[in-house]
Amino acid sequence: MSKKLVLASNNAKKATEMQTLLAPLGLEIIPQAQLGVGEAEEPHFTFIENALAKARHAAAATGLPAIADDSGLCVAALDGAPGVHSARFAGEPKSDERNNDFLLEKLAATPAAERGAWYYCCLVLVRHADDPCPLVTDGEWHGFILPARRGSGGFGYDPLFWLPELEQSAGELDATHKNTLSHRGVAMRRLIERLQSQPL
Repeated sequence: MSKKLVLASNNAKKATEMQTLLAPLGLEIIPQAQLGVGEAEEPHFTFIENALAKARHAAAATGLPAIADDSGLCVAALDGAPGVHSARFAGEPKSDERNNDFLLEKLAATPAAERGAWYYCCLVLVRHADDPCPLVTDGEWHGFILPARRGSGGFGYDPLFWLPELEQSAGELDATHKNTLSHRGVAMRRLIERLQSQPL
């Protein structure tokens, strides 16, 4: 019988991706919305604090172990922005299109060589809401910000995220290839390694 694990997110694509990765460990991923859990506040300045807040919120509301991630794009020329504000960089309501436009506007005078950026993901798994030893992993994915969009795949800033070694943007990669390279893919593989030695 699979052990249930609440995903502290309402992102259906993320749920499907995590279910595929964690199924071999006997874990069944249940998005929090299916259990009537609303989104947690994310008031913190760091990815790890926000991920932990989301995981504890979902665990407290359901009484089940919970997993959460917090991720975003960090641009060196913008002192790490948009960072934890990646999803709402251009304000409310959330819009990938407006966020990308705003990023291009912010970097309009920045030379190509100074457009280094990285995606970052922090994953947190708590066995219960007050877990004193949560499992925490992270991953990074480095590239550059293009002056214009390329590709229509992925989401977020993917059409602007250039990977020199592949001569493609993240928006031009198929989902399977992206998952082997991405910040979330790296963090997930590290979490799976931890779970193999520290099962729930």
